[in-house]
Amino acid sequence: MESWQLGVAEIAAQVRGRQLSPVEAVTALLSRSAALDPQIQAWATLDAEGALLAARALEARVGRGEDVGLLGGVPIGLKDIFYTKGLRTSGGSRALADFIPDEDATSVARLRRAGAVILGKLHTAEFASADPPPTRNAWDQAHTPGGSSSGSGAAVAAGMVPAATGSQTGGSTLRPAAYNGIVGLKPTYGLISCTGVIALAWSLDHVGVIARSVQDAALLLEAMAGYDPRDAASVRRRRVVYSQEAHPPASPPRLGLVRDYFLERCEPDIRRHTEEVAQRLARAGAQVEEVRLPHSFSRIHEDHGVIMTAEAAGYHEARFKEKSHLYGPKIAQRVREGLAMSAATYARTLHNRPALVAELEKTVAQADALLTPATPAPAPRDLTTTGDASFQSPWSYAGLPAIALPSGVNQAGLPLGIQLIAGRWRDARLLQVARWCEMALDFRAHPSCWSR
Repeated sequence: MESWQLGVAEIAAQVRGRQLSPVEAVTALLSRSAALDPQIQAWATLDAEGALLAARALEARVGRGEDVGLLGGVPIGLKDIFYTKGLRTSGGSRALADFIPDEDATSVARLRRAGAVILGKLHTAEFASADPPPTRNAWDQAHTPGGSSSGSGAAVAAGMVPAATGSQTGGSTLRPAAYNGIVGLKPTYGLISCTGVIALAWSLDHVGVIARSVQDAALLLEAMAGYDPRDAASVRRRRVVYSQEAHPPASPPRLGLVRDYFLERCEPDIRRHTEEVAQRLARAGAQVEEVRLPHSFSRIHEDHGVIMTAEAAGYHEARFKEKSHLYGPKIAQRVREGLAMSAATYARTLHNRPALVAELEKTVAQADALLTPATPAPAPRDLTTTGDASFQSPWSYAGLPAIALPSGVNQAGLPLGIQLIAGRWRDARLLQVARWCEMALDFRAHPSCWSR
């Protein structure tokens, strides 16, 4: 196996064991990116000089026998809404084309403290909304990679970086993961700090993880999770060693298959595939039973849209007044709609939210995890869209942890995925269930560029 093919856990172990140097790991991925990125266009800013400098420093520490951390020597990509000290953070927008932060986002600082090497910034839909970047799907460049974490999904799938940060306000971590045949994790709201991450909607924004395995996603979650007094949504919780929790449970999990809404609204091939996956998991030992959604579920998408639109307008109002001509059409329309929205509409929607979330939490509590298709369809053959977020946005609205797992490939050669959702703060249990499902499904396919 070539070094660019290694995952997070493998690179960290080989660096600790002195089988692989951090410089070798970075150099291999820079070469890989130079070969593939002209076609896939995942990188917004590739910081070769900074990454090699950090890798050399880590290599010297390894040579002195020092502990280089949980992610020691692992190259990581960052969605280009995460502040990076001294490195441009544009949010995918001309309105921030020259913005260079003077500090790291809290999550980025924690990745660095864990020994990660920041390889660069990955393309995002503008301001993490819906105007797509130039990135293309790693499996078929005529198809969208999803969004808004477009570059993160494509780069990880193509082998240009073993893992990357994402964010999710609607479906911006799980959808690109599903479209690119990899793992996407959105933890419980407030588990990872959003300080230093360009906002879309404060009460919906989550920092997410995109990787090629559940174990690798758990390692990044462990490095980034924790209380941050600078983030009003951050919650003080006992420390969890997620990398140790991401092992199959002692007994097969209880899975709640959600047919209403999800299987009703997906393409026939996705419906058949999801039913087949449920049967495979049942044959492997899982207890799979149908779970029905509460009647109030029908209101969640509309309310999610109201909150996202109002809060996006609140965040962008001052800049938009000066630089509206630099905004893309979709984010500009969202901001305009938010500015025109009445305070009463927003207040009423927020007032309704706790009751809707409580009903959804009761539904999730009926199983170790709910099981749904990750997306209504495979990645669309349309580079003007980032796809349909309707299957992920309810969990962003409710702040519940969710994970997307690759589960197959269709006849056109595009990846298919499932989605697992657990109860609030049950991220460790979700990782256990996801690891069990990952082993049972044994998905090993890669895009054709993997063989280059």
